Amino acid sequence: MIPEPTQPQLDVAARTFALLSTPARLHLVALAATGEYDVSTLSERAGISIATASQHLSKLRLAGIISAHRDGKRLFYVCDDPHVLTLVHQIFEHIAPDGSLAPDPPMPTLPVVTRPHSHR
Repeated sequence: MIPEPTQPQLDVAARTFALLSTPARLHLVALAATGEYDVSTLSERAGISIATASQHLSKLRLAGIISAHRDGKRLFYVCDDPHVLTLVHQIFEHIAPDGSLAPDPPMPTLPVVTRPHSHR
């Protein structure tokens, strides 16, 4: 069970979801979750201009959703935060490729623990 969130947690979570609410940003995060890419590769794969991708990546980086490192003149972006990776993975497990909701996975069955009867 998830503990009841605090107000600061709710505020930051809402801002994070708002930041991920555009398809272009969500696409960039999903791509960056699969490896390190420069802005031109990300923009091409996401189908947006380099300028637009750069603006989105800057906002995502400031929010700590993705990180970047420089290699010579190029900046490479990656999403390697396990929490963000889980969130991205879960949302695309929840939504089927055709945009419909994917069927729920089977619930894991927990082993039944039996205790020996005590005779008093």
